[in-house]
Amino acid sequence: MQIDLGGKVAIVTGASAGLGRATAARLAASGADVAMLARRAAPLEAAAVGIAAAGAGRAAALPCDVTDTAALEAAFEAACARFGKVDIVVNNAGSSFRKPAAEITRDEVIGDFDLKVSAALRLVQLALPGMRARGDGRIVNVSAIAAKAPDGGSIPTALSRASGLTLTRVLARELAGDGIRVNALCVGKIKSGQWERRHAAEGSGQSYEQFLRPVAESVPMGRLGEAEEFAAAACFLVSDAASYITGAALNVDGGLCPVA
Repeated sequence: MQIDLGGKVAIVTGASAGLGRATAARLAASGADVAMLARRAAPLEAAAVGIAAAGAGRAAALPCDVTDTAALEAAFEAACARFGKVDIVVNNAGSSFRKPAAEITRDEVIGDFDLKVSAALRLVQLALPGMRARGDGRIVNVSAIAAKAPDGGSIPTALSRASGLTLTRVLARELAGDGIRVNALCVGKIKSGQWERRHAAEGSGQSYEQFLRPVAESVPMGRLGEAEEFAAAACFLVSDAASYITGAALNVDGGLCPVA
């Protein structure tokens, strides 16, 4: 499917690597200008330079810790100053932080919620006035299948991801009349820096592919997803091809989640 996002401006959080970088690249390749946010300045700059060189749209690196409200607001203003507006928000910043219930601390639960829910809501709030004025907006909140089908030991990420899905559905109902669509993507097992770090820590004597083999066998499709496959789904949801879709929580998981 050919998607044209020419004239649109997107802001993507957690954009220095993995799913965020792949999504920023796909949006830029489809013609959007992309403001890229992440904490690590050097890899973010490198990602933005590469994406700008390869894509049809422009890319700007705006280093920012999204849990720092003042920094997030400053980054949003910088994105508007650079590109004039924000039409698309992709809330991707997050991590898969898990602990047994008996070990998790209050601060860890609150910190995870702050990163995945509070910061996402604040970014949406910043974008809303412009989206409402134009009568058009596209928001994608990145979640995980643990939001729908949590397993043991998945606190706090299952709690924050479930809250993120609720946020998505509330916003979808509240903003539909303003021409703003809000959807979520629930990721399963997708190749990323997280799996590379696990391989480095646990996969002594194994190649990366050997380390991933038992993980892949747990997925009905028999493999892990690629970041580019996730990015394609995100690009579809923010495009005119998905103009009648809002409040959806699409699994990108190779059939792993038992809950649709």
